[in-house]
Amino acid sequence: MNDGTTTIWPIIIVGGVLISFIVIGMMQKAREGSDYLFAGRYIGRIGGGAAIASNWMSAASFLGMAGLLYLNGYFALAYVIGWTGGYVLLLVLMAGQIRRFGKYTAPDFVGARYDSPLARLISAVISIVISLIYCIAQFKGIGMLFAWLFGMDYQRGVLLGGTAVVSYVVVAGMLGVARNQQMQYFVTIVSFIVPLMFLAHNLGYFWPLPQIGYGVAIQDLSREFSVNFAAPFASGTLFQWTALCFTLMVGTAGLPHVLSRFYIVPNVRDARWSVVWGLFFIALIYWSAPAYAVFARLMELRSGMVLPPEAARKMADIIVLKAAVMGGVPIWMVGILAAGAACAAFFTVTGLLLTGAASLSHDIYYRILNPRASENRKMVIAKGATLVLAALVMVCALRPPGLIAEITATAFALAGNTIFPVFLLGIWWGRTNRQGAISGMLTGMVITFAEPLFGRFVPQIATIFPITSSALCGAPIVIAVMIVVSLLTPPPSEEMRKFLAREVHGHLG
Repeated sequence: MNDGTTTIWPIIIVGGVLISFIVIGMMQKAREGSDYLFAGRYIGRIGGGAAIASNWMSAASFLGMAGLLYLNGYFALAYVIGWTGGYVLLLVLMAGQIRRFGKYTAPDFVGARYDSPLARLISAVISIVISLIYCIAQFKGIGMLFAWLFGMDYQRGVLLGGTAVVSYVVVAGMLGVARNQQMQYFVTIVSFIVPLMFLAHNLGYFWPLPQIGYGVAIQDLSREFSVNFAAPFASGTLFQWTALCFTLMVGTAGLPHVLSRFYIVPNVRDARWSVVWGLFFIALIYWSAPAYAVFARLMELRSGMVLPPEAARKMADIIVLKAAVMGGVPIWMVGILAAGAACAAFFTVTGLLLTGAASLSHDIYYRILNPRASENRKMVIAKGATLVLAALVMVCALRPPGLIAEITATAFALAGNTIFPVFLLGIWWGRTNRQGAISGMLTGMVITFAEPLFGRFVPQIATIFPITSSALCGAPIVIAVMIVVSLLTPPPSEEMRKFLAREVHGHLG
């Protein structure tokens, strides 16, 4: 993963950027448990959009997406379409309604909507598992980045980078993170696009908008090397592409740390506008990632360097950095690019660990085990849970099961098969009851992990429910289970049905 050398400027730049965030975080550190867990209160529409985008700009977006495009070309556009399309789905179906319902976490919503501690507990466990899987992907990105920076092996990179990010999470708390997320998005977008413009200029393509200029590079790949980067379904079937795209879409709309952003805006319009701004900010980076992949492939072929598939897969997750180095981008600018990657991974991990900690301390400890717990006690539990979850993630990241984006997609599949159906029917069908929600979430968990559990015994399961793309068939099955079970069991209370009709769907707020 690295050539055993270190370069001082990238280390200084990455260290300086991260230290500046830590200092700001310490100055704004959380004073109350609710701030630590739920990102404080309102930070404006554009600020909320920047917070959504910076929450979203993970190692998978910054590093992993370009890596998959580099390996699979057109097929990997399923990630771009799925992740951005998920926000449109969220905007149309749930953002405003979630804000009107007025609960702070996904388990809070499930517990209140279905009036069931068991449903709350199951959704809290699912939220924790989603956060853990997502964090493993981020820790892999952090490990590869620190290994590249310090010329060490991957495992030591994970330990060093993981220690740094956990230190920030514990000290700063969520209020500091929420404000830093706006600054972090600015750092991320500038660090991603400016080196790309420099790279396009060096290669002789239209550099003011390299997101357009790389189209000529695709034509050059085809003309000079007969590589058709835009060939549809060259790396998979139509079903596989559709299943992956759909899974990422519904997974985005069901991701707990994304949903939690809508609880801290003052009204429905601000919730929706935050999504619109967030989608705009996200699209700026997603529009740029394919250019890195195409430029990297073209430079490799022009230099006569054709890597074996396994070697290409091993370094795909840092192809963004490799493209910048190969393209003659100044090393200090490569350092800025690395700093952007570090910020993306660091702050995504922060949001995920705090979401997982919130599920443990708020949804399980406070709501179920000790309703009389003080704010200080909840804070202690939350920080302890953060450390435990971080340690568990670090251990799992030492032997990552796949590419960054592939690991992340598994978390989306779990969210799409469980949280999304429960929210969708919970908001739009008042007849859904606790029995339906519980049976649906349990069915969704089984479907998500059906391939590793049963795939070796029944190969068709691996085809229908692939681990990263199971929601195309899984989510409709879960919704059907919820409907059937709800119709066969007593309806929810009349009070809840009236609340949905009056408060959630009654006016624009």
